[in-house]
Amino acid sequence: MDIGIDLGTANILVYIRGRGIVLQEPSMVAMDKKTSTILAVGSEARRMMGRTPGNIVAIRPLRHGVISDYEITQQLLKYFVKKASRKLGMMRKPRVSICVPAGVTGVERRAVEDAARSVGAREVFIIEETIAAAMGAGLDISKPRGSMIVDIGGGTTDVAVISLGACVVSDSIKVAGDDFDEAIIRFVRKKHNVVIGERTAEDLKINVGTAFPRSGEVLMDVKGRNLVTGLPVSITVSSEEMREALREPVSAIIATIHSVFEKTPPELAGDIAQRGIVMTGGSSMLFGLDKLITHQTGINAVVAENAASCVAVGTGKYIEYLGGKK
Repeated sequence: MDIGIDLGTANILVYIRGRGIVLQEPSMVAMDKKTSTILAVGSEARRMMGRTPGNIVAIRPLRHGVISDYEITQQLLKYFVKKASRKLGMMRKPRVSICVPAGVTGVERRAVEDAARSVGAREVFIIEETIAAAMGAGLDISKPRGSMIVDIGGGTTDVAVISLGACVVSDSIKVAGDDFDEAIIRFVRKKHNVVIGERTAEDLKINVGTAFPRSGEVLMDVKGRNLVTGLPVSITVSSEEMREALREPVSAIIATIHSVFEKTPPELAGDIAQRGIVMTGGSSMLFGLDKLITHQTGINAVVAENAASCVAVGTGKYIEYLGGKK
């Protein structure tokens, strides 16, 4: 059995060769601090977020695309690999392909590989996220022409120019979907004197978040805790407020795209100007972000179909390619 895993900061997706994506759940673990016992993993753990007693915490063992808690990441991988194997009734130890951000160190790459081996993988292959994203978006990266991928996940944004199946120029910043959520929490606290949780911030981002002016303003009512009285309150947040809240992290992403362009060979830059920029990752679907990138660069930016699953699909295609060679 061959398994491709998108080891994301926010979500983990599992791709089985010949079956497609079979699992997609939050990369989260609920743990009892007193006993160090894992109580729930994935979707069940996310449902507990913000609703647990003090001794139970919801932990994300992956921060900014890399392992921050090795032991919990092992448990997380073991859960997903076993669940995928059990779901398909396969007993043989799998070959596993895992993607990592372009900017990871050798130590971080080794930690990912070791975690996969510890859960029973007989072989482990590491692939850069941008290469996986390009393959998952359906780009033919084998030819000598430039393609630009902007992969915006939960913890990192990876920007790369790809030609002949490899990254020619790339950059990775630890600004992405989680930073969108944190920026919204800070803004609501400062503007409305109200504290909201991560799930509420994510709902705001999805429903009224925007990076570019909307044709009509969108409003959303949310609940939180008033900083002055300490009591629960309901407030209305507008899409224009969200654009203001998200300005800083969005500007950091656009600055990274500009930086990569500055280092891109002229011939490949010409290819990209003609073919456009392809955006992948769940956070690339922030309303108006493609329009803002187009406006700021003068190059057409398009969000790939099924953007959130492109990396997982590409990781799976990579291991299918390896399977075809053996």
